[in-house]
Amino acid sequence: MKAELTEMLPFAPIVSLLIEMDKRTGFLDCFTHAGGKQARTRELKRNLIAVLLAQSTNLGLTRMADACGISYDILAWTAEWYVREETLRAANLALIGYHQRLPLTPVFGTGTLSSSDGQRFPTRGKSVTARALSRYFAHEGLSTYTHVTDQHTTYGTKIIVATKREAHYVLDEILGNATDIPITEHATDTHGVTLVNFGLFDLLGLQLSPRIRDLGKITLYRTGAKAAAETAFPLTGPLLARKLNTDLIAEHWDDLLRLAGSLKFGHATASLLVGKLSASGRQNALAAALKEYGALRRTVYTARYLSDPAYRRKISRQLNKGESLHALKRDLLYAHEGMIRARHLEGQTEQAWCLTLVTNAVVTWTTEYYGLAVEQMRAAGRRIDDEVLAHISPAHSENINFFGAIEVDIDGELAQLSPTGYRPLRVRDTLF
Repeated sequence: MKAELTEMLPFAPIVSLLIEMDKRTGFLDCFTHAGGKQARTRELKRNLIAVLLAQSTNLGLTRMADACGISYDILAWTAEWYVREETLRAANLALIGYHQRLPLTPVFGTGTLSSSDGQRFPTRGKSVTARALSRYFAHEGLSTYTHVTDQHTTYGTKIIVATKREAHYVLDEILGNATDIPITEHATDTHGVTLVNFGLFDLLGLQLSPRIRDLGKITLYRTGAKAAAETAFPLTGPLLARKLNTDLIAEHWDDLLRLAGSLKFGHATASLLVGKLSASGRQNALAAALKEYGALRRTVYTARYLSDPAYRRKISRQLNKGESLHALKRDLLYAHEGMIRARHLEGQTEQAWCLTLVTNAVVTWTTEYYGLAVEQMRAAGRRIDDEVLAHISPAHSENINFFGAIEVDIDGELAQLSPTGYRPLRVRDTLF
């Protein structure tokens, strides 16, 4: 089914795709001048597209100036005054909002489930965020930690040091989520799991659903005596190896609720708080109580994970969606062998958000044309079940050209669209 849909989708240069998505979403209007309200020239959108592609493909402004014919000075001025994390987040929200309204989007997921994972990129030159990690880099590199919904859109991106634990950053973008996506459940791999996270997720009214490597080796807890647990549960009772300190949890329950409230209302940064609490020893009573509560929630999660095959499949599918987006980002970031050359955190963050923005534009464009292709196939009498479409990812690049000369001609590209506002599908008689 995916092969048939891919054959029906039109081919489009990445420039044409961005022009087309701006026509329908207006995401380029979110890039405002840092100095306040300014008159927008006719060439501003052209320049913005060139800067976004320079960052997301890793070409850089100098190479982009050679490729598109726009002078380096104009591109550098546009990047300096218009492209920053604030405007990139706003543009990303415009794309996500449009993607949510597409007819095919609810087939992929409800939007209540998300996942997060780190993607590592090598760096060139010295950087305060770069670290040597021989397993992934020949020299040094950094990580981008991204949050992805079950509808294949990325709503959060953060640059982190590659040697730091990813679990500290899981809650950051979920709590700071400015979209209309009602996230209630979140999946991670083993790197995103700590007892502190299990406890905080439940206190915040969220469900942490990780895929833990070597799950059989973790310690399971019981609330009463060992003999009572084995009597009540003859098969699973012996697996509950340790007794939970429920008195400690009860003693600090009000403090735990205040802690969750501070995170929910933004009075404290989640990554800083999780890092401090995870590193605290047993002498910190609040941290110890939170870890005990996390141990309780992890035991409940483990019982559900082991007994519910559908739950396990849902987690694996969601994590696979994140991996497919990682593959798309690697395709986009092709220049200079995918090595990040920005040395400061601000520049690296802006480049990461440019990559996220263009990735979401590709996903939104592909989802929309998938929907048009499915509609045409169904109109011709083809039966296509939503259960099959749910397994097809729009995070692919077979129909998009990232390479060659980059000519940003907005009026010329819009003139090529049909009266309906779309490119014509490629229809083959053998498909029906």
